[in-house]
Amino acid sequence: MNDLFGAAGPQRGKPAPVKGKSPARGGTLGEADYNAASIEVLEGLEPVRRRPGMYVGGTDSNALHHLFAEVIDNSMDEAVAGHATFIEVSLEEGGYLSVVDNGRGMPIDPHPKFPKKSALEVIMTMLHAGGKFDSGAYETSGGLHGVGVSVVNALSEKLEVEVARGQILYRQTFERGKPTTPLTIAGKTPNRRGTKVRFLPDPQIFGAQARFDPARVFKMARSKAYLFGGVEIRWRCAPSLVGESAKVPTEATFHFPGGLRDYLAGDIEDQELVADQVFAGRVDKAGKHGSVEWAIAWLAGGDGFVHSYCNTIPTADGGTHESGLRTALLRGLKDHADRIGQSKRAAALTTDDVMASCAALISIFIREPEFQGQNKGRLQTADAARLVEGAVRDAFDHWLAAAPSQAAKLLDWSIERAEERIRRRMEKEVARKTAVRKLRLPGKLADCTNSSAQGSELFIVEGDSAGGSAKQARDRASQAVLPLRGKILNVASAARDKLAQNQQLSDLMQALGAGAGAHYRSSDLRYDKIIIMTDADVDGAHIASLLITFFYRQTLKLIEEGHLYLAVPPLYRLTQGARSLYARDEADKERLLKSGFTGRGAIEVSRFKGLGEMPARDLRDTTMDPAKRTLLRVALVAQDSDATAEAVERLMGSKPEARFAFIQERAPKSLELVDV
Repeated sequence: MNDLFGAAGPQRGKPAPVKGKSPARGGTLGEADYNAASIEVLEGLEPVRRRPGMYVGGTDSNALHHLFAEVIDNSMDEAVAGHATFIEVSLEEGGYLSVVDNGRGMPIDPHPKFPKKSALEVIMTMLHAGGKFDSGAYETSGGLHGVGVSVVNALSEKLEVEVARGQILYRQTFERGKPTTPLTIAGKTPNRRGTKVRFLPDPQIFGAQARFDPARVFKMARSKAYLFGGVEIRWRCAPSLVGESAKVPTEATFHFPGGLRDYLAGDIEDQELVADQVFAGRVDKAGKHGSVEWAIAWLAGGDGFVHSYCNTIPTADGGTHESGLRTALLRGLKDHADRIGQSKRAAALTTDDVMASCAALISIFIREPEFQGQNKGRLQTADAARLVEGAVRDAFDHWLAAAPSQAAKLLDWSIERAEERIRRRMEKEVARKTAVRKLRLPGKLADCTNSSAQGSELFIVEGDSAGGSAKQARDRASQAVLPLRGKILNVASAARDKLAQNQQLSDLMQALGAGAGAHYRSSDLRYDKIIIMTDADVDGAHIASLLITFFYRQTLKLIEEGHLYLAVPPLYRLTQGARSLYARDEADKERLLKSGFTGRGAIEVSRFKGLGEMPARDLRDTTMDPAKRTLLRVALVAQDSDATAEAVERLMGSKPEARFAFIQERAPKSLELVDV
């Protein structure tokens, strides 16, 4: 064999360890030993081996099979681009998996930036090296980051690449991402072209017992043939791997000109359908670019499913293309109801009603799709929603008009689902109202749809204005909002008859549903978190203190069990160009002004007058979104309960001189706010 580029150059190794003092307490270096030599630089494919989860999602079976997906996706890109007509997938006894196509073959000439290396070696050993950054090489493709096959190489114990170009066969081998041979000429091959990748997953990464599941690889390979009717998939599996009970052949050939229609027919075989006809179609050159193919049926029994793909990549977590499909079906069915005079019956329809028993496959091909993460589980391209909606909607209108009896069955079925959904919701509402003995707050309490206390939150806000902002900002499924009018009664100084007559506190207790005092029932509490959300000013702090006092006096166990929280809304918004930061108070504002911005330009400082003046989006992002907000949990920390009661009495009781003395003495807190 002839070496095209000479012997491989010396490998750059790790730096020699630096001798020094042993690590400080906790196993970490002390200040004197933490220096430049402590900073490790990972080169080549070493980051992949150190942190495989960043590239394939972990080291479990899903990650193992993701390696196969990366390799076959490259071959599918060649097929979709019109350069390959078949792909061979072979699972061997020793654990090796090989993928062969008859496409153009990886480039083998010297790379312009690395003249001592072939393009093939660059592709296999360097992250972010590939032919899919520029649309000139591929109209559409599943690989976008140039990391797929190099990641497979990094996580393989052994890997071999063969490329047939110009009637010559080239070969190079690798171990754990590093070349073990240079690119060599293996001989002439007049009747062959394309690329073969054969690899063995590394047991150091995936475990000694990790093996490809023949049934799973078989299903993944077959699905590719459904997604592109112009390719033939050839399957081979060692007989010893199949087993007697497995429904996996040792050899098979897949070619499905019918595409997704054939795929869906196989998935829903022998199941009763609402509409006898399958709604299927394909639109090429949809929108400015791309194509859309779909196949949909509504199952009379059992739950439906949606399987979506982008550029033959399965998007298990859905995305914008699925959103476009749902919107197209809902709007199409509602418009059909309007045309036949059934608009009132269909008014309550939602996408959930239409999709409840829908078995749907949707596949799109677009340029430069945007995925969530390297595993490409979710499509994020905004244009995909419009692309799919436009393509499917027009075809769905024609399908409904062409088969009025089938359309009527589907409409009646969907309306029944909507009526059933509304009935279940009303039953839950009745159950919730029964738990609080005929809740009387329909005009004030904006309840959440979650029927369980687990995960539900009640935001107590000051006034209807703040309530309006909070209702717009909330998550309706899990967050309820109860506006109160101004400062509530100070229960520490009020007479018992006045407390009993106070409508606001009565409304609050009914919303909680758990009773008060000795009659408090933890099991009946309707929300997991009770969150006091007041303005970030002195008045807001006063209202919060009154509410905390109320809960301490009337529902002490609610605090002890960790259900009471304080929201932390910002007082200021600081903006410089497109960057905005939020400050809790004056001190936080000054800190951000000094260190929060690094760019040039004036910093605009806006002071929120109150929650009612805050845009709903700001309120959601800063104060109500569980992923971004800060909550302070109210917890009792005083060891002596009598001391706690005395402190509350001095601070909130009817004697102002005692309150003044308490503040002057700066007594230890009896209530601690815990940042959660």
